[in-house]
Amino acid sequence: MGMTACVLAVDAGNSKTDVAVVAGDGTVLATARGGGFRPPVVGVEPAVDTLAEAVGHAFAAAGVVSVDQVFACLANADFPVEEEQLAAALHARAWGTGVEVRNDTFAILRAGVTEPRGVAVVCGAGINCVGMHPDGRTARFPALGRISGDWGGGWGLAEEALWHAARAEDGRGGPTALARTLPAHFGHDSMYALIEAMHLDRVEHARRHELTPVLFATAADGDPVARAIVDRLADEVAAMATVALARLDLLEEETPVLLGGGVLAARHPQLDDRIREVLAVRAPKAVPRVVTARPVLGAALLGLDRVGAGPEVHARVRAYFA
Repeated sequence: MGMTACVLAVDAGNSKTDVAVVAGDGTVLATARGGGFRPPVVGVEPAVDTLAEAVGHAFAAAGVVSVDQVFACLANADFPVEEEQLAAALHARAWGTGVEVRNDTFAILRAGVTEPRGVAVVCGAGINCVGMHPDGRTARFPALGRISGDWGGGWGLAEEALWHAARAEDGRGGPTALARTLPAHFGHDSMYALIEAMHLDRVEHARRHELTPVLFATAADGDPVARAIVDRLADEVAAMATVALARLDLLEEETPVLLGGGVLAARHPQLDDRIREVLAVRAPKAVPRVVTARPVLGAALLGLDRVGAGPEVHARVRAYFA
């Protein structure tokens, strides 16, 4: 049957799932992709069924029926109690002897560091931050939106831009080019027309993420309001990273701060520069860098950490995903 599978790595986000089956020597035996993982929307068991489809394809390709360790980094696993519930649901599928679940942000962090040590801030549709220390300690935030103190993420930025643009047009707020650039992107000549179209679902919900790049383009053209929104996001990213570093007692030693997710990975110059400027003041020994490695690599490395694999094994997995 070939090499024995050691780790099943799962990285499941809201829009897609990636899985990998890894042998004990770091050889990647198979990978597969599946649909999004959304237990709050469909329920835990139907969400795990989506994972099961991808896992089934990967197991069949690898020629295995189970592994030693399942390490799943899952969206919507925001509290330890949710991780425990999801781990129990995965354990019931008998995919592996050991099962561990973490929030999907941990996969991005581990993919970008050579050891389980550092902080990652991810800004995609929402914003989140986690940190890891080699002694096993972690730092994290609930990351549930405004109710947990968050600001930012693609949709948060879009809402902020819309708010300023609407008020600029009707006179409640100061002027901003966003009042022109946001509706123009969707073929409208006013914010009133765009607001009506969005309210009546004439703009597909999936297209609303397009507002964020318009915000950044408007900022790059020098609009003060747009630039202030971008600066606020940079300040939030730096604040989350600094707090996570402090919780892990890593402020006084050189530590990587990984920046991931669609908004941060786009490397907008104003955003990048501001994050680095603020971190240089608040966490001078932080080493910020953008991580672009596939998150499933991080899930695989976390699984290999759990089984005590050596650096040569980690290097083989990294080489595969490179």
